[in-house]
Amino acid sequence: MNNFKAFLKRKDIEFSSKRYLQEALSAMALGLFASLLIGLIIKTIGQQTILLIGGEDTSLLAIKSIADFLIETGSIAMGLMGAAIGIAVAWGLKAPPLVLFTSVVTGMMGAAFGGPAGAFISAAIGAEFGKAVSKETKVDILVTPALTLIMGMLAAKLVGPGVDGLMTGLGQLIMKATELQPFMFGIIIAIIVGLALTAPISSAALCIMLDLSGLAAGAATVGCCAQMVGFAVVSYRDNGIGGLVAQGLGTSMLQVANIIKNPWILLPATLAGAIVGPLATVVFKMSNIALGAGMGTSGLVGQIGTFTAMGFSVTVLFEILLLHIALPAVLALSIDKLLRKFNKVKDGDYLLEL
Repeated sequence: MNNFKAFLKRKDIEFSSKRYLQEALSAMALGLFASLLIGLIIKTIGQQTILLIGGEDTSLLAIKSIADFLIETGSIAMGLMGAAIGIAVAWGLKAPPLVLFTSVVTGMMGAAFGGPAGAFISAAIGAEFGKAVSKETKVDILVTPALTLIMGMLAAKLVGPGVDGLMTGLGQLIMKATELQPFMFGIIIAIIVGLALTAPISSAALCIMLDLSGLAAGAATVGCCAQMVGFAVVSYRDNGIGGLVAQGLGTSMLQVANIIKNPWILLPATLAGAIVGPLATVVFKMSNIALGAGMGTSGLVGQIGTFTAMGFSVTVLFEILLLHIALPAVLALSIDKLLRKFNKVKDGDYLLEL
């Protein structure tokens, strides 16, 4: 037993929630952003450009050609999601080069059988087996990629579909529950997904694996926006414009270390999400697609997803500005001010080392 533990340590194989739910899942989010999410942004820009120029207007052929190129680029990038997830997960698991590059293939295998969840499982299992045999034989260049591929494919076929079915089934249940109880689930989803975004796990990956859409995705989006916008505005006096942009368009995960020091600083953004969540589901009936549900204002993907789900209009733009930005900012600032009055939060508590 001690020899086995020593072997796992030498190979940097660690069976823990930290390794898989934090490091690997967070890495998966990077793969998603590098393929599916950025592809959606580029494709959407191309599609909306064509709509703006009137479709087939021959006087604007040059602009149409650029728009078509953007649509093609975005579509192909989205189609290569499995490969991006594969290499990202393997990187998150600290895989050596041969395993890392082979995981491009295992990720594609997993995606073919089980979508994003399948890609994650296939890449993770293939990478761990590949790490175990890496540089253990004189024919490493054959053994390591072969075992990585075989174990990844087995996981893709045997485990991937089940995990994908479980995740999408859970997503369907959440969406149905939100339709039946929009007020209660508007609060619950906004809080849980918002906290997942700020925690060192990936809310984007979770929402995509759950295939969350409709009202539930709308609540998830405002919860994430409340975390990002909330932390961005309440920490402005500590971090200035750099912190505002880094958290407002990047991620509120930057505050994790400060939250550990003073958990009270998590309250303004979280309560803001809890208040805006039911407004989104009950009053404004905000919706989104799975790709934007867990992104908040990061790269404005949440807003692009909202436009994709609800259509481009002045009304939707107003609702986005109100629920995704203005209300979370005002509520978070108000709650933060109250906490400062009771000495629960003070200057410097939100300070980031940027």
